[in-house]
Amino acid sequence: MPTMLILLPYLLLMALIAFSATPEAESTSGCPDSCGGIAIQYPFGIGTGCFRKGFEIICNQSMNKPVLAGTTKPVPVNYLSIRTAEARVMLPVAWQCFNSSDTVYAWSDGDVKFNDEEVYRISDTNNQLVVIGCNTMGYTQSQQSEGNDYDYGYYTGCMCYCNNSRSPMDGACAGVGCCRLDIPPGLTDNRMSFNQYTRKGRLVYSPCDYAFLVDRHNYTFHTADLKMNINTMKPVWLDWAIRDNLTCNEAKKDAESYACVSPNSECRDSSNGIGYVCNCSMGYEGNPYIANGCTDINECERHLEYPCRGVCRNTLGSYECKCRSGSHSADPFSDPCNPNFPLAAKIAIGAIGGFFIVAVAVFVSLLSKEKRKMKDYFRKNGGPTIEEVQKIKLFRKKELEHILNRSNCIGQGGFGEVYKGYIRDETQPVAVKKPKIDVKLAGQFANEVIIQSRVLHKNIVKLIGCCLEVDVPILVYEYVPNGSLDRILHDSNRLPLNLDLRLQIAAQSAKGLAYMHSEITTPILHGDVKPANILLDEDFVPKISDFGTSRMITVDENYASTIIGNWGYMDPEYVLTGLYTSKSDVYSFGVVLLELITRKKALDPDNNIILGNSLDTYAKKKRVIELVDPEIAAIGNTGIFHSLAEIIVQCLSSDVDQRPEMADVAERLQYLLK
Repeated sequence: MPTMLILLPYLLLMALIAFSATPEAESTSGCPDSCGGIAIQYPFGIGTGCFRKGFEIICNQSMNKPVLAGTTKPVPVNYLSIRTAEARVMLPVAWQCFNSSDTVYAWSDGDVKFNDEEVYRISDTNNQLVVIGCNTMGYTQSQQSEGNDYDYGYYTGCMCYCNNSRSPMDGACAGVGCCRLDIPPGLTDNRMSFNQYTRKGRLVYSPCDYAFLVDRHNYTFHTADLKMNINTMKPVWLDWAIRDNLTCNEAKKDAESYACVSPNSECRDSSNGIGYVCNCSMGYEGNPYIANGCTDINECERHLEYPCRGVCRNTLGSYECKCRSGSHSADPFSDPCNPNFPLAAKIAIGAIGGFFIVAVAVFVSLLSKEKRKMKDYFRKNGGPTIEEVQKIKLFRKKELEHILNRSNCIGQGGFGEVYKGYIRDETQPVAVKKPKIDVKLAGQFANEVIIQSRVLHKNIVKLIGCCLEVDVPILVYEYVPNGSLDRILHDSNRLPLNLDLRLQIAAQSAKGLAYMHSEITTPILHGDVKPANILLDEDFVPKISDFGTSRMITVDENYASTIIGNWGYMDPEYVLTGLYTSKSDVYSFGVVLLELITRKKALDPDNNIILGNSLDTYAKKKRVIELVDPEIAAIGNTGIFHSLAEIIVQCLSSDVDQRPEMADVAERLQYLLK
């Protein structure tokens, strides 16, 4: 008996230790719940008995940050979520460096053993693999192969090359100095490998190779990265899961290790690798990995997420919404409750209302007339069609009245007026276009809205919304500060434009038109391509505007209609046949390109001389340089001007079949720009 009394405290201590070591601890009281401002929730934990196996976190006091346990080098944790089963950590870059003998003298595969317990997978949806260097191939591999020719189930990587130190460009990671690619699911670590290629002649600007995984939204290549610090670490998203079992069904069979211990919790199979994660059921929130961790949400305190226009009462896992006694609503969750009137009150109100029947009749008549007027405006402005268009905001008239002030007018002409201003509570300026009244062009307003709602490209002006509450429909665009190309080329205070800038404007304008012609589901013809419809932002990036005469067509369809265009830019073939095709836009762009390099109007206003005819004359005599703007002729390369002339001549060809596609014009101009 005395012996048993002596051993009893030790037995109780052992039992306590055994209990605290179980995966599904009843509580985490006494365990640190944060480190460096980041919440640490079970199954993660700091200290013995506070975490599930594989989920240990260490609070690094010197860094004042949580780090993963068991790594060969500290791996800081920047984000940790048990709701989305994600973690964001900093992982090192893999590298190898060459000496003057063209051999690798130092290297690191980047592996820090952060996943010895196999609870993490590299997120394939949020990360990408990046390789940097010249004459460099970097790759990673995953999943041990069984009975095949290779050690791993699959390899993924890419190769980058440099012709010289000027080949790589900031922001470009497509194989020159830098390459990147998506990664497959299932990656378990960040170990990298390299294939060695000669580094002769490149050591000065590219002495090392680098390969790393990185948050796909958190990295932009810079040429300085060719000499990256080898101790650099990059942010990487990890998907974690309970990986003791393959699926939820298998995990539920083992009650001792099953992680979803809280009532009102649910199990979900992992989307990246084997295993599962736990979530609180609908109407509950908290930690499903601890006993009683999922608690009821009081929906009545969260009006935005859980609306109720009546009296709200919280229930377990849900809530009730009812009208007070004496009131009613068809749906109190969305419609307000209205008071119920007794029969006597209805009779009294009816009797009193009889004395005002004439006044009410007059009021109703005036109201109906006003409503009919508003409906007519709405119909005339294409309202029924525009209502179906997504991404377009319908503005109220009063939201735009403060902008439509004479002092805000920045342009006017035959099309109407344009105003600059700010929508209430917005910081970015907008351009408000108020067209002139023209009954014949009423349908084109809806057409312009539909056209621009379907295009999203950096070289096309973005349509924000419109206003239909007026007899003249109003369009709201993004504001493009430098105005039109026509103004910059031909106004009395015109700006100087070097050859590079003109080529940039031409190439990017061509990209915008090529996108409309061939890169969207339903091709679009612009119908009025000219410098006045090409706007330039603060960096002289061109944006195509004015889609009032544009048309959506199916592939290989020609559109026969009356296009409202400018005679100097109009396709002669369209004038003869009445058929407008994508090659008609190409012709107009050819005139714009000619106007851009000559700085002369497409149609001489004094003697009606068409500029395109001048080019044909000079090209036949091989004297194109005489037609080029003197500002760029003196410093430009004659070969470039002849190449431009060749493109323009092809665009202006009277044989439609000889004209190039817009995508080909864009590619050739981009090549000349480089």
